[in-house]
Amino acid sequence: MSPPIAIEPQSAYVPSTFTKSPEVAVKVTALPVNKDVEERPRPSPKGYYDSLELFPRVHEESYAEMKAENYPYLDLLPHSPKGIHPPLKEVPHSDVGLRADPAMPNLLKAPGAVFKEMTPGFGSEVHGIQLSQMTNAQKDELALMVAKRGLLVFRDQDLKDQGPAKMLELGEHFGPLHTHQFGDMVKGYAGLTAVYRDQHKKLADAHVAGNVSSINWHTDMSYEINTVGTTFLMHMTGPPSGGDTIYASMTKAFSKLSPAFQEFLSTLSAVHSGHRQFSKAKTATGLIRETIETIHPVVRTHPVTGEKALWVNPTYTSEIVGLKEEESEAILRMLFLHTQMGQDFHVRVHWEPGTVVVYDNRITQHSALLDFEPGPGIRRHLIRITPQAERPFY
Repeated sequence: MSPPIAIEPQSAYVPSTFTKSPEVAVKVTALPVNKDVEERPRPSPKGYYDSLELFPRVHEESYAEMKAENYPYLDLLPHSPKGIHPPLKEVPHSDVGLRADPAMPNLLKAPGAVFKEMTPGFGSEVHGIQLSQMTNAQKDELALMVAKRGLLVFRDQDLKDQGPAKMLELGEHFGPLHTHQFGDMVKGYAGLTAVYRDQHKKLADAHVAGNVSSINWHTDMSYEINTVGTTFLMHMTGPPSGGDTIYASMTKAFSKLSPAFQEFLSTLSAVHSGHRQFSKAKTATGLIRETIETIHPVVRTHPVTGEKALWVNPTYTSEIVGLKEEESEAILRMLFLHTQMGQDFHVRVHWEPGTVVVYDNRITQHSALLDFEPGPGIRRHLIRITPQAERPFY
């Protein structure tokens, strides 16, 4: 199949509602298709996977162990359907942050709420306000604040004990919820992604096998046409120590570059590959749709703030369109190293019971740290709520 074709970039940033854009260049990697799935009429995206039979993606020994210890989140473990299912389609998106009060009074002046900066320009820690109890006005302001700060670390949250329906309700306020190409969804609640690692399930380890560390910088699913936006990552359980997540601000990373280099990068587009993730996992188990490669701009504009951010990452970005191989590799290597070395635009999140991190995938990268050894009773279990956002534009 021929490679993706570069497309004309969208017009400059305009903070308005969605306008239908030209078709994005996409290459699909064909996989064996389940005949029953192939012939089934495609229903509406919401509820599609909830209508299918799902199978657990946790080892039976792990499940028996958790059941014996009365693990309270058995109903939030990862599941996947069998077979290859219909692809995701581009959907319109208007960010809820656009309708927020710029002063954010409902959020900043909420009774008992305390906001503390983690660094001057990136990340804040929040106490005294429950995500599960936020009004719609507060949620809109949350989207705006996350767009400005990159991420917010909410402590002492009760969301994990409010049930999956409440989690879905929160996420759907910000956009239609994404389902991962590997599945790993909560049974009956396909819009919730279970991030899970124990001594039997080490999918994340395959991505860093052979590396000298577990660092794996990425933006979640940047190969999708509608990339994801305001994202929630919720701690269910974790090891006594380790398993932290590090984050980098890609708006700050872009701002550190020279104006001439910024201008040059803003003319470029790059290929983001879902097949790279599939091939690194070294298994087709759980893959629920054909992998795709999509062309996105190297620099994207946030639809709410108008800020520019680098939009390439070492996990999914394979090449810059229109450059020779050596040229593409040199530029990407420099940008990846810049992201990895930029300690002045990094934060590290230590997971504690009741922690929920809200981050904007459009302007951040992150890496989990696999610095603990799973064993009996030692596991890392998080739930990600991943609303889709707009297709990237410059």
